[in-house]
Amino acid sequence: MAVNNATKGLDYTTFIPAHPPHPADANDASSPVAPGAQTAYSESLRSTSGGETGVWSRTLARVLEELVAWMKTVVSAAVYATLIVTFGFQVARVEGQSMAPTLADQDRLIVNKFAYRLGVPRRGDIVMLYYPLNPDKSFVKRVIAEEGDEVRIVDGRVYVNDVPMVDDFVPPEYRSHDDFGPTRIQEGYYFVMGDHRNNSSDSRHWGMVPKKYIIGRVQVRWWPIPHARVF
Repeated sequence: MAVNNATKGLDYTTFIPAHPPHPADANDASSPVAPGAQTAYSESLRSTSGGETGVWSRTLARVLEELVAWMKTVVSAAVYATLIVTFGFQVARVEGQSMAPTLADQDRLIVNKFAYRLGVPRRGDIVMLYYPLNPDKSFVKRVIAEEGDEVRIVDGRVYVNDVPMVDDFVPPEYRSHDDFGPTRIQEGYYFVMGDHRNNSSDSRHWGMVPKKYIIGRVQVRWWPIPHARVF
């Protein structure tokens, strides 16, 4: 390639011998090669070779620069993702049927952890929480009563402050027929239940949940896609 590039600049009316001319030819006016032609040609080759080396160097430098920029982008994205997961949102997966039919087994959720940094859980919120008896585990339940509320259950019917809870989201076949309370919720605690009332381990069995154990509010079900929704 270097030779071809170099010869493009030569005058093809000039003959370049395969071997250097005899010294005697240097003084021969009839010699077809002017003095210094071979030297000029060799310098042309060196110049062209150096130019290609420069091009390759610049190309390599650009590739390295783009690689470094790409790595910075990846690292930045990882840092941002870590911050978002730590302080903002968390992806979770439902295991079990205790929140059916609202949530099904293996549903994928996005939990808004930032929601309760600015506010507090409210009745009806679907929340992700640490299991009070074993904080290494986490559950998804619905807030039924807040601190200061009085809760009682009569034949499966939930009353909060003596007002029947509106729970149309619980189908008849999912209702329980148990009795509970009445009991008043302590300050800084919440009473939670699963929507599958007759198949849920919740505050009826292991007591109230401290606010510090509530991780965040379930904001979105994003999988399966046909059943995606915002809560």
